[in-house]
Amino acid sequence: LSCNHCSVCVRSSSQMTLQMCLEECMEALDLFLNNHFSESLDKLRPRAKESMYHALIYATVLEMQAMMTFQQDDIVNAGNTMKSAQEQLQALHADACYAECLLQRAALTFLQDENMVSFIKGGIKVRNSYLIYKELHTFIQSNSSLQGPNHIHLEGGVSFGIGAFNLTLSMFPPRLLKVLEFAGFSGDKVYFWFCPYTASYSVLYRSTGTGEGDVADAEKLLKPFRLRYPQGAIFLFFAGRAEAIKGNIDQAVVLFEDGCKVQQQWKQFHHMCYWELMWCFTYKCVWRMAYFYADLLSDESRWSKAMYVYMKAAYLSMLAPGEARPFGEDEVELFRQVSTFKQKIAGKSPPTEKFAIRKARRYKASCPVRLPVPVLEMMYMWNGFSMISKRPELTEGMLQTLVEAERTLLESPVNEYSMDDRCVIHLLKGLCLKNQGHIQAAEECFNKVYNSEKKIKFDHYLVPNALLELSVVYIDTGRKEEAIKLLVKAKTNYKEYSMESRTQFRIHAALSKLKADTSDQDEITPL
Repeated sequence: LSCNHCSVCVRSSSQMTLQMCLEECMEALDLFLNNHFSESLDKLRPRAKESMYHALIYATVLEMQAMMTFQQDDIVNAGNTMKSAQEQLQALHADACYAECLLQRAALTFLQDENMVSFIKGGIKVRNSYLIYKELHTFIQSNSSLQGPNHIHLEGGVSFGIGAFNLTLSMFPPRLLKVLEFAGFSGDKVYFWFCPYTASYSVLYRSTGTGEGDVADAEKLLKPFRLRYPQGAIFLFFAGRAEAIKGNIDQAVVLFEDGCKVQQQWKQFHHMCYWELMWCFTYKCVWRMAYFYADLLSDESRWSKAMYVYMKAAYLSMLAPGEARPFGEDEVELFRQVSTFKQKIAGKSPPTEKFAIRKARRYKASCPVRLPVPVLEMMYMWNGFSMISKRPELTEGMLQTLVEAERTLLESPVNEYSMDDRCVIHLLKGLCLKNQGHIQAAEECFNKVYNSEKKIKFDHYLVPNALLELSVVYIDTGRKEEAIKLLVKAKTNYKEYSMESRTQFRIHAALSKLKADTSDQDEITPL
């Protein structure tokens, strides 16, 4: 059933034993995690046509490169290499490796083509991968499993796959889960914690749900890797993310900058750090430095040009009207360019790009009405207010920015955007006041947004998010039943607004935290 039962990992048994394959591939992985990317590929390439492990890891490294560069040639090359690896794995009946290969080919399919046929093909690959992992998981849990000297590698590979699927499925809203369960998927969040590679990534990013991150767990998972690869760019990045979640923004900046310094071969690794550095300086209200990193991303990264240009314009708009702009750029012209950089992934535009394009639309007018706090509004979409909640001085800086923006708005002539802009400020002020412990004042801000529902013309996302934030206040103050009512209202009464999937995800996370006994909160059948 699996590669663990074969004495060799190559087509010719005289060439290399399974143990030799594993050892050489581990050496290549060590090189990769120590930033020696070219040397890692050079070590894997000679046997990529004959050894299943060499083939899979070689294709995986190429895929990582393709997903970071977003260059069509890299994507095609990685796809062809992964297809070749898949054929070799299928011939050797190496099911665990084959399942991982299917999953990675699906990701490349989503990136390579934008049409619905490719999306369906990718979905079929994902489902087939899932079914193989599920069968393997059942097998290794049974008494019939033969545990040879390399069984740990099989179990680790299956755990990684099952953990990734379970984590992803456990975070989907119930409505979507019912559709996925009909297609044969199921998930169990508990089992995922036995899969540390997936866990270390997730713990550092799942704060986008309820706004909480288990940083202690993340640091525990990262510790052995930080010791083994002290200069590893990817682990410096994760360590910086952990510090940012804890509110240690200055320490996070140092780690992200170190992540850029330790290697120059794959500049695309720098882009992940640039993105985080941009937000770190946003939290500190250092708009020019944040602009600097948005500008670097705009020039170098292909991931989301529309988003980067929008953020450049947003940072410039936060500067005083008479203040000199870097490179002589003009925010109005940049806002007008945003829609020209729209792209599609798996046939759909990323929600953040859609949001940026909608917000920038008002600048198409000959005399545009400026956005009051576009940086802070986008920061909210990326859950940045939870990142500064542990640092009173950062929250105070944000609040003062909002108070000044509100004063400017009240002094300006009333226009078609006035109510929407006021409600944006009320929502963000409420978050700052909540962080400061001013609960009643925060509730008043969120209620102002809710009570203005019929007057809002464009930013329809504001009301469900205000209800969500008000419910979080209720949860924090022990008013569970009131919180559930607001969450259910936000979930069921509002549809087709900007960033809906992200809001629904946070609602689901809050309801799960409360263990609300509603009709939609059915348990998922565990694997």
